[in-house]
Amino acid sequence: MSNTLTAKQYYSGFELAHDTYNAISAASDGRIYYVLSSESYDTGGKIYVYDPKTDATALLADLTEVCGEKDSKAIPQGKSHVRFYESNGKLYFVTHVGVYDMVNDMETLHKVPPAGYQLYPGGHIVSYELASGKFEDLAIAPEGEGLLTMAIDKDRGHIYALTWPLGYLVHYDMNTRKLSNIGLTCGRGEGGAVGQDYRVICRSMFVDPASGTLYLSTAEGDILTYQPGDANFGKLDEVDLRLDYFGSYDATLPGSMGYNWRKIFWYEPHQVAYGVHGNSGYLFKFDPRKQQIEIVDRIASLPSQKSGMFDQFSYGYLGFQPGPDGKTIYYLTGGPIYVNGRRLKGKDAIAKGAAKGLENLHLVTYDLSNGKYTDHGAIFYADGSRPTYVNSITMDNDGNVYTLARFMHNGHEIQDLVKIDNPFKHTNS
Repeated sequence: MSNTLTAKQYYSGFELAHDTYNAISAASDGRIYYVLSSESYDTGGKIYVYDPKTDATALLADLTEVCGEKDSKAIPQGKSHVRFYESNGKLYFVTHVGVYDMVNDMETLHKVPPAGYQLYPGGHIVSYELASGKFEDLAIAPEGEGLLTMAIDKDRGHIYALTWPLGYLVHYDMNTRKLSNIGLTCGRGEGGAVGQDYRVICRSMFVDPASGTLYLSTAEGDILTYQPGDANFGKLDEVDLRLDYFGSYDATLPGSMGYNWRKIFWYEPHQVAYGVHGNSGYLFKFDPRKQQIEIVDRIASLPSQKSGMFDQFSYGYLGFQPGPDGKTIYYLTGGPIYVNGRRLKGKDAIAKGAAKGLENLHLVTYDLSNGKYTDHGAIFYADGSRPTYVNSITMDNDGNVYTLARFMHNGHEIQDLVKIDNPFKHTNS
């Protein structure tokens, strides 16, 4: 096994590029689509595409423009925090707000806009047609909320999303083009009062393709369900995520995802969902039909496992997806840094999803067919610096890994596209 991997940076041309979560995906045309976020009141986030054949990036559009709000003077569409979901030749995604009021070190939605601006109008559900390059604005979130989390039922034509900061579940019927607000899923979400009705919002949902049932988690560890036509969501009675191995959490306090799964996906060959709990790094499988959860393995990096400590990113990591072979999970996660034999320690607590301290980035793979865990090593840029704030992952058909990470460009830090060569080139497997 190689001790380290080398990441190649790409500058896409957006000097304001800030942290992006989830929003990178490989499409059926072999290209890599991604969003670079913006924290500007004047400039929205940007959608780019990378072509592995030409090794080049290209700008596709501005998020605010594709949502029809270019001249509105409203707070712009600064981010997308979801993967691109492909169906019938189109990519589907949602948009999110990129600028906030900060209250007690917590991000909050503007209640009063800065002078000269209008309030954020709400996140949008958007499609992009691969063949024509045409964007279509499909729907807008209720109550000026951003859209944070998304899932799609491609077979039946349904899109689901969770809003921010309150955590409404919204359902968009692709057949009737109707958007429905199903209701609050977790107290008052991240807009609630700390210690009372504050609840961190689930960042990953999935659909059981056989039944069309949507599944999402809560900070208390409950698993909620929804099907089109239901008046409200339900809750599973026979299973929950309150496992000792995950740790112990007060769901009314910020600074962790609580008992929420961090990332989850449906795995058709095993007829179960595989998920990871962010802080503890435990891989588990969830059988929604039997209402059973089983711990599979701990897939934190080897240095994290040896240290016995949680990783430094307060919510855990989102770079967790099945690879091109359909059976190998790829996971970008943290690993402690040691200086003179001592573990570099960060802050004890933080009131939002952020790094509590500096750590290395590791690429871990887990083969679902035989249970083989591999830590391919820490990842560095060619100059020896570290990729940081990494919360996304996708792979091309050749097994090369892509993510969005921070690095220095022209004297200041941005977040942009990063490529890691197929890690199995560096192993004997």
